[in-house]
Amino acid sequence: MALGRSAAVVIGTFPLGESDSVVTFFSREHGRLRGVARAARRVRSRFAGSLELFGHGQLVFFDGGRSELVRIDHFDVTEPFAALREDLDRIAHAAWITEVVGRLTGERDRQPALYGLLVRSLRAMNAPGRAVRVAVCFGARVLDVLGQRPRLDRCVECGRAYPFPRAILAEAGLVCEPCGAGAGFVVPVSAAAVAAFARLRAARWEEAVVMPLGRADAELRAVLDAHVSRLIGQPMRSGHFLRQVAAFGRAPGRGSMDA
Repeated sequence: MALGRSAAVVIGTFPLGESDSVVTFFSREHGRLRGVARAARRVRSRFAGSLELFGHGQLVFFDGGRSELVRIDHFDVTEPFAALREDLDRIAHAAWITEVVGRLTGERDRQPALYGLLVRSLRAMNAPGRAVRVAVCFGARVLDVLGQRPRLDRCVECGRAYPFPRAILAEAGLVCEPCGAGAGFVVPVSAAAVAAFARLRAARWEEAVVMPLGRADAELRAVLDAHVSRLIGQPMRSGHFLRQVAAFGRAPGRGSMDA
């Protein structure tokens, strides 16, 4: 039985049996990795709350080589990112980020650049600022990291140079309305959102998370959610949660949920 170690982020967890948990990590050395934490849900568990969602730390596990599931020995948390779990809006956006990572990567597919982007995004979201902007910056960059960078300078079907009216974001990039006619799943995108998308991709991370975009943030988040849903072949579960949180924040007598 081989001993494995890696820096990792908890991106998912669910109960197994009476007291165990299956925990999904995204690790620097091994990519997406699932393991069983024995007795993790007992009151006096040796894990003692270390397996909270979004936690970043050092993972130690045993791999018997006979199953996709490893046996988690311990997880030493270095960055708990507690603020992410104290605000509904941050929870929703952080959940969207971790779901994107979990659903666009394969089991044990090592992606160090994506791991770095994930940790950077969670750190930014844990700090004061607008959670939606961090999610949008992550979404714009994760497509590049995974080799899914959409083209924004011309229609990917006919080659017509952008700008053109009523652009649609297809899997490979922008499509003009005539080329997009009859497509079963289209994501309309405004000129302002296209311009904001291009600016975010070109800017350094530190500039992107504070760059003024007007009302483009909300549209870009929705466009990116729809685009990722198309890539994975089904709607994002966290996307539905985000829409519920946004509706709650717009309810009479409540302020904006963006922190």
